[in-house]
Amino acid sequence: MTEGDGVRDGDLPDDLTAAEAGMWQAFRNGSVYDLSSGDMHVDDPHGGQPWGPERTVRARIVCWLLLDGPPPLAGRVASLKLAGVRITGPLDLAGGTVTPYVELRGCRFDDEILLPEAHFTTVRLVDCAAPRLEAARVHTEGDLHLPRCRFLGGVRLTDAHIGTDLLLNQAVVYRDRSGRSIAADGMTVGQDLQAELLESHGELSLRSAKVGVSLSLRGARLRNPDGRFALNAPQLTVGRTLYLTPAGVGGPWQSGTTPARGTRIQRFECQGGIRLDDGRFGDAVDLERARFAFTDVQELSLRRVQAPELRFLGEEPQRGAVLLSGARTTNLVDRATSWPGPGRLHMGGFVYENLVPQGPFPLTRRLDWVAAATAEYNPEPYERLATVLRAAGEDEDAREVLLAKQRRRRETLPPAAKLWGFAQDLTVAYGYRPGRAAVWMAVLWAAGTLAFAHAPHPPVNSGGHPVWDPALFVLDLLLPVIDLGQVGQWRLTGGWQWAAAVMILLGWILATTVAAGATRLLRRG
Repeated sequence: MTEGDGVRDGDLPDDLTAAEAGMWQAFRNGSVYDLSSGDMHVDDPHGGQPWGPERTVRARIVCWLLLDGPPPLAGRVASLKLAGVRITGPLDLAGGTVTPYVELRGCRFDDEILLPEAHFTTVRLVDCAAPRLEAARVHTEGDLHLPRCRFLGGVRLTDAHIGTDLLLNQAVVYRDRSGRSIAADGMTVGQDLQAELLESHGELSLRSAKVGVSLSLRGARLRNPDGRFALNAPQLTVGRTLYLTPAGVGGPWQSGTTPARGTRIQRFECQGGIRLDDGRFGDAVDLERARFAFTDVQELSLRRVQAPELRFLGEEPQRGAVLLSGARTTNLVDRATSWPGPGRLHMGGFVYENLVPQGPFPLTRRLDWVAAATAEYNPEPYERLATVLRAAGEDEDAREVLLAKQRRRRETLPPAAKLWGFAQDLTVAYGYRPGRAAVWMAVLWAAGTLAFAHAPHPPVNSGGHPVWDPALFVLDLLLPVIDLGQVGQWRLTGGWQWAAAVMILLGWILATTVAAGATRLLRRG
């Protein structure tokens, strides 16, 4: 019997092998067709044990069943459920519409799986081995599950549409000829994309992908040390949270939950750059305990990312850079030990509204954090930090930040302006420590009073003059605007004239710096 003859009536084709005939009957019955031997070593689809003809079916027959298979038995629903089956030849369903439910467990494919532009309800490949999965523009109404599968030549899901969930948990994917392990640019996932404990060898590309709920890479290991990116996902949109966090290994544990105490933990590890530029995240980007291994030219790029919360709690990258230029978040949850050192952090235009440090993060370390992000002087990071601290009621810390900004700015000034900056810093700390003005005034007044108490002071007008009072005389010298009627009444000679001039000059410097500081404070207020 040739293909198509008698299929509508459910007749068994003549040219089927015994294994294929059993699969045909199981399809009509909707039952699982299990050809496993019962020996875990032999049944491992990723191992080297040969599987003979007794557990081998042709991909052409599988396609026949899925695209134009026989009707189900009475009271049954036709479905393809295989376990421990070897499939030879390319499984080519390109452009086809597959109505039956598909679930393959522990199966081995000799050739690639071709699903471009195919339409499915739900597809589940669990713990299967295949050279490659080619599924560009595939469409599923329900799930696409690929947990624990291994693909030696990559997975392509470009512009795919997954109706509900995409599962890649514990999958192992190696690079294709272009260097990508998973190419899923433009992919849309209706609900969750779970790739927990994924092992990716090559570039995981999610450019312009959209995930309806959460994207979990908990415990994943992404390796692309020789390429630029291990995770390349600019313009990624996630409805809720992107998790680059630990996962529990071994034993029962639930996806998306914090592993219980005593559970062995596997961190998210990335050997190669990460690009999330222009991403949009509904809840958060979570980097809790993430570990990065960059080269000098690789980076964690979060430029122009928008998320209500950024949890920057991973390990400090020892090499490479962290880019936050133009990013916006409401809550920055961070740890002092997570940030890279000077020259490897860029935060131009980074906007955050609240700081939520985890663990000790003193102001001195926070100032080092800002300094690390400004290899050349840039006032913006200092002003942003001061604004956030002031909004949190930390006015004193905010003033310290702005003082640090002025000191950093002073380093860029010419010598004369730098000298004037030192004077402002020494006297009133650029106006951010106004109490210093009173201290300096008191010191100068006391020193001047003691000195001028011994000065010869013949009156200018012998006919009428006030009583000599060195304290009042020095105060008149120090106050440049207020006239207390003392300076013009007495005649000083020699070195005392120079002493009076010095007191007047110091008074003007003190008054000018106080006025400049007050103006700066009023402008900030």
